[in-house]
Amino acid sequence: MVRFDLALPADIRFGAGRVSEVPQALVGLGATRVLAVTGRAVARADQVRSALTAAGVSSVVFGVETEPSIDAVRAAVALLVESGCDAVLGYGGGSALDVAKAVAVLATEGSDPLDHLEVVGAGRPIVGPGLPCIAVPTTAGTGSEVTRNAVLSAGGVKASLRSPSLLPKVAVVDPDLLAGLPKGTIASSGMDALSQLIEPLLSQRANPFSDALARDGIRRSARSLLRAWEEGMVDAGVREDLALASLFGGMCLANSGLGAVHGLAAAAGARLSAPHGAVCAAVLAATVAVNLRALRDRAPDHPALPRLFEIATLLTGEPDASPEDAIAWLQRLTTALAIPGLATYGLDNPEIGALVTAAQRASSMRANPIELSDAEVTEIVTTSL
Repeated sequence: MVRFDLALPADIRFGAGRVSEVPQALVGLGATRVLAVTGRAVARADQVRSALTAAGVSSVVFGVETEPSIDAVRAAVALLVESGCDAVLGYGGGSALDVAKAVAVLATEGSDPLDHLEVVGAGRPIVGPGLPCIAVPTTAGTGSEVTRNAVLSAGGVKASLRSPSLLPKVAVVDPDLLAGLPKGTIASSGMDALSQLIEPLLSQRANPFSDALARDGIRRSARSLLRAWEEGMVDAGVREDLALASLFGGMCLANSGLGAVHGLAAAAGARLSAPHGAVCAAVLAATVAVNLRALRDRAPDHPALPRLFEIATLLTGEPDASPEDAIAWLQRLTTALAIPGLATYGLDNPEIGALVTAAQRASSMRANPIELSDAEVTEIVTTSL
């Protein structure tokens, strides 16, 4: 019997030019002074902040320099309180959006991130509704604008704050904001989005809602990601495809879970100071290959196996494609996008054991279609160096 729950923002707005709706959306939420959380290039938010001013809403800006961290959230909460802000705008990539969501709930909880973080913190539930938060992604990768968690790093580990209160009140996805993205960002964020479509389709918690989104998103990513990297985000159709793939990936992961790709990304991201999307990109093909062999060896009747054939058809466009064809396709794409291996970020053989141990503890591993041994996870890592 099919049984599942859905957690989504109440208001999702998609389409070219819809960033213009952000000021009035914030006004509608009662905002008078907004903390705008963006990436390291804070000037990218100048246009939307000017629009806020014109709508009678003042703002202060906080730039997230690297991957989202506990210290960044603490600093942003302090700035929000000091500035008297009553709402939060996340405007940027996944790092900015995760920090924005965390700040919005912690500012009203009056607590520290470690009070609520999984794995490394106390894991206390977040009970308050948080300040109004609007999320506007400017990359096409994490889908953080529609998820109920915020991933933060501390002490060599990445862990999540998790609560329905972390869902933004409004998610505004404007494909035109992707114009001008650098090649490296297109590659890593695009591969992150693709992994967030493939893993939920194979997940132990897959459901009909996320399945439909994943299938459409994989098809869009397959036809547009390489083109975006080669040509830039100049074509409106390509921008739309990748923005939708990212949005759908966020909905899928939030409602069906992920797998070993993201288990490894959680462990490696903080340890290696590597961008999340870059780690996902580096390990995706090898993870699919190891999962395929494990399923065939230990669970030949598993429902994920026919789905691997389906993924192969979605990626290659060939109706009789095999899972091996999917793996080869992913390997070719990884090479074409110039995705660096994990060794680029300083990972060497003596550290692999600790990385594998940390990955096995990650929450994403619980949704992998089959439990992988330490040796199998080690194989993924060594293949991805």
